[in-house]
Amino acid sequence: MGYWSSKVLPKIKKVFEKNGKKPAAAEACKSFDDSKGEIDKEFEEKKAELQPKVVEIYEASSAEVKALVKEPKEAGLKKHSTAVNKFLEELVKIEFPGSKPVSEASTKYGPVLVSGPVLFVFEKVSTFIITEEKEVEAPPAEAATSGEVTVAVEEKAEIVVEEEKKEEAAVEAAEPPKP
Repeated sequence: MGYWSSKVLPKIKKVFEKNGKKPAAAEACKSFDDSKGEIDKEFEEKKAELQPKVVEIYEASSAEVKALVKEPKEAGLKKHSTAVNKFLEELVKIEFPGSKPVSEASTKYGPVLVSGPVLFVFEKVSTFIITEEKEVEAPPAEAATSGEVTVAVEEKAEIVVEEEKKEEAAVEAAEPPKP
């Protein structure tokens, strides 16, 4: 009996406790969901002072994290979990709203098991990033005159029409005449 309880039983428990993280991660997600309203209020209050810090952290992060912030996906969280945890830790350093509990849960359970809160924080970060990129892209679009734009569109349309004619001619040449 001593061998059974000291050697075999702990191994059996270990096998069945592998899913022990899931309920704890679900609880962490639930508590985060309950505090989303407070996090939103704090986010709106600190928005102006956080923007330069968030943009700086974003620019210093890896390409994988940048892609996840722009288009958050659970598969990306699984592939780049260490980079996600590092990014969350950087957000904790600047006291980004909601990042501390998300970072702790992500470190403890993994970003995949707490994907809801991680994606929520990434969405909040993306509001700063998208704003930054739109400001950079907007002036070149305004610089182009409407005449230049219509000429470019007409040229593209002519090219498409020419290609379609070539394709039709090739199809007709490939088909034998019908009796």
